[in-house]
Amino acid sequence: MPVLPSLRRGRPGTAPPTATAPGPAPAPVPASPWPRAVLVLLGIALAFAVLLGLNQLRDYIAPTFLALNLVLAAAPLQRWLVSVGVPRVVAAVVTGGAIFAFLIAFFTALGWSAAAMVEELSSQEYRQRYTELYTQAVTFLEGYGLQQDTLTDQLESVLDPARVIGALGGVIGNLGGILGLLTTTVIVIFFLMIDSMSAGRRLSLVRDQHPNVAHALVSFAQGVRRYWVVTTLFGLIVAVLDVVALFWLGVPLALAWGVLAFLTNYIPNIGFVIGLVPPAAVALLANGPVNALLVVVVYSALNFVIQSLIQPKFTGDAVGVTPTVTFISLIVWAWVLGPVGALLALPATLLVKAVLIDADPAARWVNAFLASNPDTARAETTRESFEQET
Repeated sequence: MPVLPSLRRGRPGTAPPTATAPGPAPAPVPASPWPRAVLVLLGIALAFAVLLGLNQLRDYIAPTFLALNLVLAAAPLQRWLVSVGVPRVVAAVVTGGAIFAFLIAFFTALGWSAAAMVEELSSQEYRQRYTELYTQAVTFLEGYGLQQDTLTDQLESVLDPARVIGALGGVIGNLGGILGLLTTTVIVIFFLMIDSMSAGRRLSLVRDQHPNVAHALVSFAQGVRRYWVVTTLFGLIVAVLDVVALFWLGVPLALAWGVLAFLTNYIPNIGFVIGLVPPAAVALLANGPVNALLVVVVYSALNFVIQSLIQPKFTGDAVGVTPTVTFISLIVWAWVLGPVGALLALPATLLVKAVLIDADPAARWVNAFLASNPDTARAETTRESFEQET
């Protein structure tokens, strides 16, 4: 039976169908020759070695990272100046000047507070009052059968005002270290402001080649900026209310304690306690136990109402990590970077999270254990967010 032409030649103008050979099968992923437990232990050992190396270089890394945080926090000012027609060079100079003014005000307030505390606590009146309270405490505890020698050693180690004065004097005497930190920070800020004029174009190039890395860096910058703005705003509100309350209670050095409350507000978890103990102790020495108790109650109430009830209503979660991660970050980075690490604990954790987790789609499942809201663990940076940064 002859074959029909239409079936033999196909439709006019079309090539006859050809059979396609199956493509090569994907190569199997080689299994690791190391057991998972060994890999985990090696990862932990490597992380510890890196942190130890950072600890040895903290005199340089801490001010550098502090400068980066300040530049990121001030970036909206620079972008706004450029958007209204200010030349990029002028915008960078103005933004850098604003950062320098903030640093000068910060360290001036810190030095004034420490000097005021030393001058006040060194007076003879406080030493006499301390002796009276010490005698009353020993007499009270002896009534419960405790030995006087043991009590003397314990109370002197805890309540000796010379220790407090010595610690505050050490802060003032360590001006060399503070000036070194400030000098390095200022130098790094200067170079970062120069680089910031082309940061948007550089980030766009990164996005073209590695979009996940660019999105992670944008998320880090936004998280750091949100953290500093929220912490500064509500820390200032709490400090002002603390000063008003201390004036009303008649506690000496109310302004100095307000500055201390504002500065310690940047330390997560334990900053509130650090800012509470000194004014409560001075209230005890100056006005008695009832006044000290009122200071504790007022501080606790203001901290709870403003930072636990009001602040989340306006800002939500400013950082995006769980309280446990926050506390562990404080411990780790305070050891790695020293006292400055306590201030930079959360930004440092956000940087590690951005580089090691957010930039790698295969590792983003770890966010389920880090994110304060599990529903946001899969969230990625939107195009609008990226364009705002660039």
